[in-house]
Amino acid sequence: MKKLRVGICGWGNVATGLFNTIENNNKFIKSNGNLEIEIVVIGARRDNPKCDPGKIKIERDIFDVIDHDIDVLVELIGGVEVARELILKAIKNKKHIITANKAVLFHHGDEIFKEARSNDIKVLFESSVCAGTPIIKLLTEELSANKVTKIAGMLNGTSNFILSNMEEGADFKPTLELAQKEGYAEPDPTFDIEGMDAAHKIGILSSLAYGTPLPPDDFYIEGISKVEKIDFKYAKDMGFTIKHLAVSKLNNENIELRAHPVLIKEDSYLANLKSVRNGIEIETDLLGTLHIAGSGAGQESTASGVISDLVHLANSNNNTKEINLSSKKKLIDFLSLSFQYYFYIEAEDIPGVMASITSMFAEKKIGIESIVQKEDLKDNMVPIVLITDLFLEKEHDDLLKNILNLDSVFKVRSIRIEID
Repeated sequence: MKKLRVGICGWGNVATGLFNTIENNNKFIKSNGNLEIEIVVIGARRDNPKCDPGKIKIERDIFDVIDHDIDVLVELIGGVEVARELILKAIKNKKHIITANKAVLFHHGDEIFKEARSNDIKVLFESSVCAGTPIIKLLTEELSANKVTKIAGMLNGTSNFILSNMEEGADFKPTLELAQKEGYAEPDPTFDIEGMDAAHKIGILSSLAYGTPLPPDDFYIEGISKVEKIDFKYAKDMGFTIKHLAVSKLNNENIELRAHPVLIKEDSYLANLKSVRNGIEIETDLLGTLHIAGSGAGQESTASGVISDLVHLANSNNNTKEINLSSKKKLIDFLSLSFQYYFYIEAEDIPGVMASITSMFAEKKIGIESIVQKEDLKDNMVPIVLITDLFLEKEHDDLLKNILNLDSVFKVRSIRIEID
């Protein structure tokens, strides 16, 4: 049986969840993974009253963990710059790295992997994307014979929880408050609801699949805070629902990278994943489209991913395939992409209002697939819902401004439509 001596840096919910899982599931790890895990030292600036580490050595300076006789450092402190410094120092001291920290990989992944290669050290990070849902090893190992043409999914459980509740008729603000109460959202939820968490994850997956840099060049990121529950009603009328989708796609040998709300077909696989679940579709040449889903957050799920990396580290003789630094691909300018769009427009219920709105689309030579005036609102206002034909993204912002500048128009929202 293999044995790994482990140092854990961080002692928050994720780290204590890992500790408890190792303690409670030790016999399964030994029998299924052929591995004995010994936690030698924990780096924690303060105690956690929810978990007693017993007689395990505690270092108040997390950098002192590296000085112990350990095989692998498990980085669970979060953040970016201190985590980068800790990881690089551990690599130079010949300690393998396991991390659940997507932010440090997104911002410094190229530097970290380059240093790991030069020191013959492994950096494993299954829990950095979708917690324990096994997407990293799937891309780097099981699909190594496949040409991956697209990765798309809901990569943030908080956003999916909120949108799922809004689909059932709830408003955004109370649903966000419920997510915070249930522990699905942080006290400051900006990172989740404005799309940055999903962006970090798709950036890592894109780098694995296509060799895009870490950090990547700027790409389009939009959160869910502008979506309203009425949009779900009108989307449903047309056979759609609304999800926050992160996409990395091979497009003429360059890469399309984006994260934003979309309308997707109601009968699609991703549309039917509710609550905090993450879901990913991977399009390949040999296996067709693969679907993978699971819990994208939480102590147990993250612990599962970390232990998976520990087992892999112990039982692997060769270096894990990591990000290929020699085959970087360029990102496509988002403004050069084309989308169909859903538009929601609140306008005065007066003669000629539809004609004035459609003229804005005609001026830019943008076709309209459907346009419907819905039930009256208060104060002589009506909602107008339309679906466009495909048009270039670079036309979108001007079109939105032109519509809003009409005297008869009081509100405009738009959401892209994801076409299979």
